Amino acid sequence: MPEAFSGRTLAELRNVTDRIVESAYGLRDHTDILDLEESHTPDCPRVRRIKRPHLAHPFYNELARNETITSTLEPLIGRNIRLRPAGKINMKAAGYGSPVEWHQDWAFYPHTNQDVLAVGILLDDMDRNNGPLMFLPGSHKGPIYDHHSDGAFCGAIDVESSGLDVSGAIEVHATAGSMTVHHARLIHGSALNRSGRQRRILLYEYAAADAWPLAGIESVANMEEFNSRIVHGQPTLQPRMEDVPVRMPLPIAKFQGSIYENQRTLESRYFEKFEAPVE
Repeated sequence: MPEAFSGRTLAELRNVTDRIVESAYGLRDHTDILDLEESHTPDCPRVRRIKRPHLAHPFYNELARNETITSTLEPLIGRNIRLRPAGKINMKAAGYGSPVEWHQDWAFYPHTNQDVLAVGILLDDMDRNNGPLMFLPGSHKGPIYDHHSDGAFCGAIDVESSGLDVSGAIEVHATAGSMTVHHARLIHGSALNRSGRQRRILLYEYAAADAWPLAGIESVANMEEFNSRIVHGQPTLQPRMEDVPVRMPLPIAKFQGSIYENQRTLESRYFEKFEAPVE
């Protein structure tokens, strides 16, 4: 959706994000909110992800419930919609923004049914030069690929050993304020940002209220908190079951904290060999 957000909303999104990034000054390690680049230092902060933005600042929590988003999701997954707790802002800083290897979100958080989507809001223009999102059309109707390495979950697909053909992948080009929506089973990734411009995207994850998480990947022990993330419609205690392919994200990844950490154990990295264009 081109330019779904603009003006004051986009300006505030950028301002809030900038203030949170500034809090990385002086940090020596990751926090519950900030995931840092390997090249980060306390004097030269480099943030690659803001984790769980709905908890990082009230603005993100409010934006997650915006009618522009919920009205787009309702025809796709129904009236009753829950925000998942693991959203993020991937930063893709100019010149060194980390790549994200090919993966399916579904591998991280399988549910009782597949009415599960991700919404992206661009903080900056995204084009072929600054590490755009890359989607493999139609892959949400295909198999769930193995996201394991050396016997543990790693949150990435080994393209070579799996035989996955990504030659048909498309790059998503859009202006700041545009919104993307993709299915949890869709194969996607992004290359290193080698341009002189940053590429930031806020990603929310949503599920139909009757799509319940499997394998303890999301706690439902605190029902008040669980139901507080209903952004549209009503909660339910009746999960809807579908015959959907599931491969559990277990044993857990050796490195925890973010997808970047999970993917550290992947031996064959597609985007290390990927020749992205340079401005």
